[in-house]
Formats: sequence, structure tokens, C-alpha cells
Amino acid sequence: MKYNFNSKNNSMKYVFCFAFFLLFSFISVGQKVSLAEKQPDPTKKLLTVEASCGQCQFGMPGKGSNLAIRIDGQAHFIKGTDIDDHGDAHADDGFCEAIRMAEVQGELVNDTFNISYFKLGKLK
Repeated sequence: MKYNFNSKNNSMKYVFCFAFFLLFSFISVGQKVSLAEKQPDPTKKLLTVEASCGQCQFGMPGKGSNLAIRIDGQAHFIKGTDIDDHGDAHADDGFCEAIRMAEVQGELVNDTFNISYFKLGKLK
């Protein structure tokens, strides 16, 4: 069987398949609900904390750049949102360069704060 790739009919099939693939790729990526879209739980305490890179700004151990919060002078790595979820970490107001204020909800488990709500605020 020979394929004629120059025919208009075959070209349209490829365009349709490509468009179909892109559409379902965007739909599957869009399923993740970000913490920014969530509302705080009114039954839980809302904390105002410092948020930044644990290694760069809070002097925590480890390699790389990991998001952490500081509550009452104690820094904790967080789970539930990532440093890259909130813009460029190396921008002037990014987590590796600055400490930001944030409103959070969650719970401290084994020295890691499990975030259920995170709203980034202003520079400290």
C-alpha cells in the first residue's frame, strides 16, 4: 500500500490527529487543582508565616532549593506545594532571593509541614 502524503485528505488527517492530541494533553494537565485555587478551611487556623527557600534563606540542610516556611523562628520544609509552583525562584522577589509572607493551613508531621492551603503574600 502506497501513501500519498501530498494529498489534501491525508494532510487533514494528520492535522486532526495533532489537534486531538493537543486538546487531550491540555485537558489532562488541567486536572491538577493548585493550592492557589483552593479556599482556606474555615474550621482550621490560618497561619501567617515567612516562606522562602529553606537552603538559601533559612540555612536549612540539603542540596538544591526547597520551599520552607518559618513559624515562630522554626523553619520547616513543606509538602503539598513546590518552590517552582510560585514563579521563578531566582527572580528578585523569588524564594531563593527573598523571604515572602504567606498565609498557610496544614499540619506539622515529623518536622515537615503538610500544606493544605498556601497563599503567597508580600515581601518581608
